Amino acid sequence: MAAFRNLLILAFVAVMGLSACAAVYRNHGYVPPETDLTQIVVGQTTMDELQGLIGRPSAQGLLTGSGWYYVGSRWRHYGAMEPREIERQVVAISFTQNGIVSNVERFGLERGQVVVLSRRVTEGSVTEISLIGQLLGNLGNFQAGDFID
Repeated sequence: MAAFRNLLILAFVAVMGLSACAAVYRNHGYVPPETDLTQIVVGQTTMDELQGLIGRPSAQGLLTGSGWYYVGSRWRHYGAMEPREIERQVVAISFTQNGIVSNVERFGLERGQVVVLSRRVTEGSVTEISLIGQLLGNLGNFQAGDFID
């Protein structure tokens, strides 16, 4: 009887130990799904209509208020190891001065490089890097000497 109880305890400890090694995934932020983004008509949808379609973002244009930025990331937690970001997406929506959508862009982060996943623009081609592209492109490019005299 005691051997059976010891075997049962050992089996319980083994099962608990193996379950502790299972990866746990957590999502942070919000990025509208592609089906919601297809409802946006570049050159026609207004800022007020956009709020009803996909909701207000957590980040907006820093200086002029000319853009809305939706940022979402997926993190993998595995045992006692440090959590690791396995996916990041950013949707940047730009507006004209009249508050009409002029650009919808979706970015990803692959191996530390900004990757354009999709882009819809009303006029010509985009020749400048957007604010979010600059922010993501500079991740990891800081050194301690930049902040300390």
